Amino acid sequence: MSQLETPLFDALLKHRNRHPIQFHIPGHKKGKGMDPAFREFVGDNVLSIDLINIAPLDDLHSPKGAIKQAQKLAAEAFGADQTFFSVQGTSGAIMTMILTICGPGDKLLVPRNVHKSIMSAIVFAGAIPVFIHPEVDKELGISHGISAESVEKALETHPDAKGLLVINPTYFGFAADLKKIVDMAHKHGIPVVVDEAHGVHIHFHPSLPVSAMSAGADMAATSVHKLGGSMTQTSVLNVREGLVSAKRVQSIISMLTTTSTSYPLLASLDTARRQLAIHGEDLIGETIRLAKDTRKRINRIPHLRCVGEEVLKSSATYDMDPTKLLISVKNLGITGYAAESWLRENANIEVELSDLYNILCLFTIGDTKKEANLLVNALVRMGTAFESDAVIIEPSVTLPDIPGLAMSPRDAFYAKTESIPLKKAEGRISAEFVMVYPPGIPIFIPGEIITQGNIDYIQMNIEAGLPVQGPEDDTLEMIHVIKEQQAIK
Repeated sequence: MSQLETPLFDALLKHRNRHPIQFHIPGHKKGKGMDPAFREFVGDNVLSIDLINIAPLDDLHSPKGAIKQAQKLAAEAFGADQTFFSVQGTSGAIMTMILTICGPGDKLLVPRNVHKSIMSAIVFAGAIPVFIHPEVDKELGISHGISAESVEKALETHPDAKGLLVINPTYFGFAADLKKIVDMAHKHGIPVVVDEAHGVHIHFHPSLPVSAMSAGADMAATSVHKLGGSMTQTSVLNVREGLVSAKRVQSIISMLTTTSTSYPLLASLDTARRQLAIHGEDLIGETIRLAKDTRKRINRIPHLRCVGEEVLKSSATYDMDPTKLLISVKNLGITGYAAESWLRENANIEVELSDLYNILCLFTIGDTKKEANLLVNALVRMGTAFESDAVIIEPSVTLPDIPGLAMSPRDAFYAKTESIPLKKAEGRISAEFVMVYPPGIPIFIPGEIITQGNIDYIQMNIEAGLPVQGPEDDTLEMIHVIKEQQAIK
């Protein structure tokens, strides 16, 4: 097969053009049974391929035809031995990776600043997380990835670990020395799985950070929808066989995936792969040039800073993706949250995220000079609007201690709990996640012993205006803890 082909998309079009009479789900029957307003808005083309796993269209749970061919082409494009399509997003692919390599009581080496899907998978697997502190950039107020040195120490301390999970690149576009990390883990016979949610494009341009498959990783959960042109909720799970079994991966991902898979979503993966494989280098190259030019223009705006290669100083910040524009607004005297709101209300611009000190803007193959000019002009106006408040601010970012783990996250998740005042929770076992941003590192996870130092850390960050995420009580006056059993007398 050629990368020019789109076997799944072609099969859908061929089936639609036969105009078969459908006595099967979905119930809207090519849109005829759908609310007219929605049908008119989305159009009959997409509704005509909103089908199910009938024989001519193959079955994602046991692919033998068009889906199998489409996944094979994706594996070739990404440099994998086998690729699995995910309509459960990258979260589903991440859960699959962890459940493939971990079981009850198994150790998994993970960065402390993990996505919630990783902790969910650890709960499902009954695994024991061994946390590695990420590097923290105190000037920017963000967390980077984990360094090769910290990984080496973790591998030596926990040689019985069943796997190592790496986030690469990070949300902010920074990449660790992934090849070195993979090689170290493999010397210990430990598989490396990569949360590559923000790196689908890096495999398709030589000037971007090394991709997980190119670095020799064993599995990588890669969001195609985030930066690669497919529809939201679509990702791929790339697998290199050896330390992991592709057949087990197929079994696990099938357990986590709906049997009513969306064919429009799957077709968008098929066609996005073609675009990346055939035109990716040219399209991404233009995006890189546009982003670099925009970065230079933003850095000419007083009191703003758009971060560049000057921050690449360690094995945790070994490389960067220039299409991620991390813009520090702290010296303008405003928070990233205020900047996000101002851009929304005054320029009709939506950014990817904001925190206490920064906003993040993503450039993709869908952007042009027009959007870049609108962003720069809006930032100039924002700078003028807040110029009187401009002040040099020194960010305050400290790391909380990693508490001791008294019981597995799964046992804590299923245990009986009670809600008590946080200020009285020292020594109790947390039954909730508590995370403070920035830098986005969990303070507590279920199963960890609550310490007074970390209670003070939470209070300090709340007083600084940082939002707390995770607990049921968002004021954090109360926290769920494991209910203690009364002693039998």
